[in-house]
Amino acid sequence: MNALFRFPPEAVTSVAATDKTAILSLLAEHFAEVYTLDAVEVLDALEEREKLGSTGFGRGVAIPHARLDTINRPLAVLLRLDQACEFGSADGMPVDLVFGLLSPSQSGATHLHALAAISRLVRNEDTHRQLAEAPDGEALYALITNAVDRDAA
Repeated sequence: MNALFRFPPEAVTSVAATDKTAILSLLAEHFAEVYTLDAVEVLDALEEREKLGSTGFGRGVAIPHARLDTINRPLAVLLRLDQACEFGSADGMPVDLVFGLLSPSQSGATHLHALAAISRLVRNEDTHRQLAEAPDGEALYALITNAVDRDAA
């Protein structure tokens, strides 16, 4: 897997959410479950970052991200929403794919490179379409790992 961030298969899941607040809570809970983190600490960090401006990337994708003192490498998760939700994206479109990224507090360039890798992934038209059409979490994970590994080569 890509050396920019840790992304195991269990980091991909489908969830039901009704709004941005619920999405961020579910994201924090999933980070906590997959990486044995404190969900409250993760949620606080994600909400603090979101106060600076929406991390709604556009085209149905959000990339909430934050930095934490308690981790030593970037970590990622992906939530596919059962139904698209309003997220305050610049293009006004609701989101149905939510990539979460957590990085160590002192990881300036590494955090930016990981964000850029996720951004490239969802900007690619074919990859974006395949992610939207993937039948399940296993297929999503395969698409992401193949695309990220291809981009890293």
